[in-house]
Amino acid sequence: MAVKIFYAFLTLIGGIAYGLLLGGISRKITARMQNRRGPTIFQNFIDVWKLFRKKTAISHGVMFYLAPMFRLFGGAGTFLLIPVVIDSPYLSNFSFGGDLLVVMYFMVFGCLGMALGAAESGHPHAPIAVTRGLSQMAGYELPFVISVVVLMVADKTTTIEGIVRAQQGGILHWHLFTHPFAAAAAFVSLLGMMMSYPFQVVMAPQEIPVGPPTEYSATFLSYMFSGRSVFAVAKYVLFMDLFLGGATNLLWAFVKTFIIFLWPLFITNVFPRFRLEQSVLFFWTWPTLIGLIDLIRIFIVR
Repeated sequence: MAVKIFYAFLTLIGGIAYGLLLGGISRKITARMQNRRGPTIFQNFIDVWKLFRKKTAISHGVMFYLAPMFRLFGGAGTFLLIPVVIDSPYLSNFSFGGDLLVVMYFMVFGCLGMALGAAESGHPHAPIAVTRGLSQMAGYELPFVISVVVLMVADKTTTIEGIVRAQQGGILHWHLFTHPFAAAAAFVSLLGMMMSYPFQVVMAPQEIPVGPPTEYSATFLSYMFSGRSVFAVAKYVLFMDLFLGGATNLLWAFVKTFIIFLWPLFITNVFPRFRLEQSVLFFWTWPTLIGLIDLIRIFIVR
């Protein structure tokens, strides 16, 4: 157990670093698409280290201080429950029977903690962003849950490892191809989870100066950066396990998660932003209906 904990800790550090690197690549690609040079891909590492060394005199109450930790531990906890490489004694993390259900609950943990902390900041823009974020979460959770239910019913398991094993045997066995409607609904939901355009209604710097993080700075902001980075990687790994057959080695894990990372990045740089009501209505119509097609199909086939 001690060895497993040690390697899980190293995997977590690697996940945070990988998330920060992907964030830097995202900023660079976006800048180049806008005909700008952009920052170095290692800028996020520099920002986190610079912020971590700073102190702040701002005080808004206990929950305000705890919120960044909720964000960090919510992302870290989600990541540590998801196997990165199947059958690896070092990169399987703490997956167990029924872990997919726990992961779905854990994914909400950091968001709710962040909402409580931002609401206590006293800044008028923070509650606006919190309201938008929780409303949109109710929107994208519905099609995502439907997609996950399709996989659990089809594979007769609630474990991520079991779902990965059901996809072994070649690319055509991936759920991306065996359950294309569920996969489509889930990948549209991913855009909302990643707060990508056109579903960037929470940060919205043109309207509500970066939303919940408005009052955060110094060490607290570095925790938020780190938490957001590892949470993003956790989502990429989860989608890799659910729809792309998982990974049998670390190289495949990097390749598949990078491909998933490019999906919201591409959409972000192509589409304008929805209003909140447009975003929620979209999630409750098209991806939900698409996901229901596979859900109905699974029960008919059974």
